Amino acid sequence: MKFFRYWIFFGGLVTLVLAISFVFQNPIATNLWPWPDGRYSYLFIGSILAAACVAMLWIGWTGLFGALPAGALNIFVIALCTGIYFLWLAFQQGRSTLIPYGIASLLTAIASGAAFLWSRRLSLNDPRPTPLLVRISFGIFIASLLFAGGALIFRAPIFPWNLNPDSSVIFGCIFIGDAFYFLYGLIQPRWQNAFGQLLSFLAYDLVLIGPFLALSKTVGSDHWLGLIVYIVVLLYSAALAVYYLFINAKTRLHS
Repeated sequence: MKFFRYWIFFGGLVTLVLAISFVFQNPIATNLWPWPDGRYSYLFIGSILAAACVAMLWIGWTGLFGALPAGALNIFVIALCTGIYFLWLAFQQGRSTLIPYGIASLLTAIASGAAFLWSRRLSLNDPRPTPLLVRISFGIFIASLLFAGGALIFRAPIFPWNLNPDSSVIFGCIFIGDAFYFLYGLIQPRWQNAFGQLLSFLAYDLVLIGPFLALSKTVGSDHWLGLIVYIVVLLYSAALAVYYLFINAKTRLHS
């Protein structure tokens, strides 16, 4: 198990480097993306990677493997959906350069699916129940992510910037996968199954809140409502995470 912890922690560090690279649009990272994209899309990718890396670092540092199933399920759904889309683009539109992306995604889906089936048998180290407000919030997050994810897959303009149509589908797949991340925490209402989700959401929020507040000064009227809704979600989820991770006596980090 110690060897497994080291690998998860190392994976978290690699993901952290990628997250920072996407946030600052370093060519080392952006060249890995399958097509050219814009500043805010790269920022969004960086925020998703930041969310993943903090969960990996936390599990690797603490050895709380009981929290692995939710994350593995999240990655499985994202990888499976994006893999299918990449291969569809490759074979239906003749974009053969996307075949490696499709294969890599499907291999990731197989690995994460196996990790889910293995890790869900592990016992939870923390018996504390998930607070009611967190469970209610998870239900709201799930509904919101499914709605937004479906809209993005059908390329509806709900993001507060103009999206590459293919990126819209990929981001929709990410939101659908994230919905399963919170769904697992809702179905298995133990604090250990909610801690990682809140920690990930907080990292995601911290990456996006500042740039999105700045975007409010230049956003067009057609994107204004989407930006307001996005900022409200970011502020609420950040406040929820900060309270239960660092303030509430029953759930904070050193409890």
